[in-house]
Amino acid sequence: MFEIRVICDPADTDRVTTALTTTFATGNVRRYPTRDGKRTRLYLTADHRPTPADWPTPEQAYAGAPSINSEIGWISHSLADAECFTELDREFYLRKAALLDRIALLDEPDAPDGDATETAQAAAVFLLDMDQPGAICDPRAYVRQQYVHTLTDCQ
Repeated sequence: MFEIRVICDPADTDRVTTALTTTFATGNVRRYPTRDGKRTRLYLTADHRPTPADWPTPEQAYAGAPSINSEIGWISHSLADAECFTELDREFYLRKAALLDRIALLDEPDAPDGDATETAQAAAVFLLDMDQPGAICDPRAYVRQQYVHTLTDCQ
């Protein structure tokens, strides 16, 4: 990850921002006027775009995964055994995010912007922020990658 700073004419800010976000995986762009007020300073956090080969497909990630019903049972059991206001371990949040991703994948052909997709995205963002605050990548792809690396032997 790296920080980019650009000083440009205010009329060019949209064109420069578009070029950067197309080339890199970026965070929010922060805009400030220069001291003389004639130009604009742009700051953004960026990272190289991962190639699609860097991320497992859903089929690869969940090939050996327990059934969705089994994972719902595991999540429910983990929650039932935890005391109130207890932060659960990373495995819980990873398995929950993967479960929600799998449910969203089933729902997306019919409702690509539905509640299941939104919930899966939120759980994935939570896990990504927990693991790597400020990282820039597709959160659901990150969940799949972590599931493969961490839980492929999990049953």
